[in-house]
Amino acid sequence: MRAEALSHTGLVRPGNEDCFISDVKRGFFAVADGMGGHQAGEVASYLALRALSDRLFGFSEGEPLVRLKKAAEFANEVVYRSSLADRDRSGMGTTLTAVWILNGKAYLVHIGDSRAYLYRDGQLQVLTDDHSYVGELVRMGGLTAEEARVHPRRNILTRALGTDERADIDSREIALKPGDRLLLCTDGLYEVASDAELADVLNRHGELSVAAKELLRLALERGGPDNVTVVLALYE
Repeated sequence: MRAEALSHTGLVRPGNEDCFISDVKRGFFAVADGMGGHQAGEVASYLALRALSDRLFGFSEGEPLVRLKKAAEFANEVVYRSSLADRDRSGMGTTLTAVWILNGKAYLVHIGDSRAYLYRDGQLQVLTDDHSYVGELVRMGGLTAEEARVHPRRNILTRALGTDERADIDSREIALKPGDRLLLCTDGLYEVASDAELADVLNRHGELSVAAKELLRLALERGGPDNVTVVLALYE
């Protein structure tokens, strides 16, 4: 496995509430986009990924997808309890999109509106659903994907990690082929660049470091209105 990860505050936001994991040795990759005032979003994303990793690799029994989902549920508990313990963190939460690559499969958990993509044989496929107001409208046919990218309510989440005692977390497994690339990103990337544009970058740049830098450059070139995080992993 090889991987490249980049995160940038963007050109508008005062701080970066995104967080990521790029652990090539363990085949573990994740992004989280925090939300909440008084820098609570930054705390939520960090706490979530730390708890997720600690729980996943601190317990060695069980099927991989079950272990990963239980780790995500534990991360939800950690963020939620922290929000109750500190008034400045009240209501904080985060997105979470994580992939664990093991024995030729990608095990995926997801909640919120960060995304995971699979790039295979020149085609880019979205592996996750956006748990957002506009995401629900797109799935019901009420909006096109292009309309969703500029909708004034596009940042309203319908599900997030840490905002409630229990979280409704999606999970799935994907069989991988050598040469597959996985892209994990926060909405700071895909809200300013279409899936076709993301695919074009990956088509033109086979080197992970170059492709990741080009994706980040594209987001900043479009104004960088939000934090941007890109994690690219190659399965060999």
